[in-house]
Amino acid sequence: MVSIPEYYEGKNVLLTGATGFLGKVLLEKLLRSCPKVKSVYVLVRQKAGLTPQERVEEVLSGKLFDRLRDENPDFREKIVAINSELTQPKLALSEEDKEVIIDSTNIIFHCAATVRFNENLRDAVQLNVIATRQLILLAQQMKNLEVMHVVSTAYAYCNRKHIDEIVYPPPVDPKKLIDSLEWMDDGLVNDITPKLIGDRPNTYIYTKALAEYVVQQEGAKLNVAIIRPSIVGASWKEPFPAGKGILRTMRASNNALADLVPVDVVVNTSLAAAWYSGVNRPRNIMVYNCTTGSTNPFHWGEVEYHVISTFKRNPLEQAFRRPNVNLTSNHLLYHYWIAVSHKAPAFLYDTYLRMTGRSPRLRNIRYGFNTILVILIWRIFIARVGLCFKEPSRACIAFSATWRQILCTGFEALERATGPQDSLTEQLGLMGPSYSTACQDIIAAIMIISTVTNSAYTAIYSLKS
Repeated sequence: MVSIPEYYEGKNVLLTGATGFLGKVLLEKLLRSCPKVKSVYVLVRQKAGLTPQERVEEVLSGKLFDRLRDENPDFREKIVAINSELTQPKLALSEEDKEVIIDSTNIIFHCAATVRFNENLRDAVQLNVIATRQLILLAQQMKNLEVMHVVSTAYAYCNRKHIDEIVYPPPVDPKKLIDSLEWMDDGLVNDITPKLIGDRPNTYIYTKALAEYVVQQEGAKLNVAIIRPSIVGASWKEPFPAGKGILRTMRASNNALADLVPVDVVVNTSLAAAWYSGVNRPRNIMVYNCTTGSTNPFHWGEVEYHVISTFKRNPLEQAFRRPNVNLTSNHLLYHYWIAVSHKAPAFLYDTYLRMTGRSPRLRNIRYGFNTILVILIWRIFIARVGLCFKEPSRACIAFSATWRQILCTGFEALERATGPQDSLTEQLGLMGPSYSTACQDIIAAIMIISTVTNSAYTAIYSLKS
């Protein structure tokens, strides 16, 4: 059997979502570990005044590609940026680009999706469901397509206690929902959304379940693989271990399973899954639950302990606040800590940004986190991932590190990465002594209140336990 690099040799790959978190890492890994891949067609839309080529170049200029630049300086020659808008009919492809894709593509990696958990249902359906269907229709025209790989989520069926590697019946017929959304106004869509998604927590998870069903039905004649990663986090080791922390407070139980999976493990499994389907040509759609809960379990209480202890040993020199984790399963305490640890500092820092003529940032980041923190427990089975751990693919995707090692290496990388950044105190100094002193006094007061309250709460909690 051919190895993974041998399989990708001479192949033309079509990639969506290359400017996103997962897509970037997949692009880098593919070009670095499979250097003889012929070309990678990247579907990218124009955004913020940048052409698709400029957006791709911006991605390739990042630190993520430093290792690839050192090992293969000419890698850019293999990347072809194609102007495409996934939310538009026929993906807004020009006839010329469409012809090239149909004639040349051998492998598809569909990573594009809206990952805004509070996305309007209409928009979530448009990108996660309709765009997936349009890509399948395009794939059906491809003359040399060998495999189509689709990225889903392990929580698409979070309403089930046991999640096997199969596509389950959808909560609603996707075609009927799409037809209904065409005549509904936004107000009506927003009103019916809670009833439609039911026991699923958000539109992202809901539409991912619909997308899987569309892939199964519309792509029945294609060689398709679906990967379902759980909570995708910082890389374990490829191309370098890394992470960045903003979150300080979570509503979770210490004993709840933190089903985290490093992004490079997801990417390696994706490349191996496409290889397996391409080489073995299975009769049925292959679904891979890419999770760690059953093979390398880690609990939220352990996350809290290792985050706090690691940053005590290795403090960041120029951090606004020392990274911290505060877990509570109490609804009222959770919202209290959200106000003290997230909202107040975010409001103060964004106020400072406005005073200096810049756009606020932390409020939107904080809000995004707070809309997704619903920690539940499932049993997610991962039988098929074992197929991809056999030779000759083990070297590409083996994952055996402890979570303590992953967190420590990620925090060390974060410390190195934050070296050149200015601290908030230094930035405040640029505003002049009056603004600087006033803002620092306010922030200091908030920090003191937060620290004292945290200590009091910890002491009371310890006495109760």
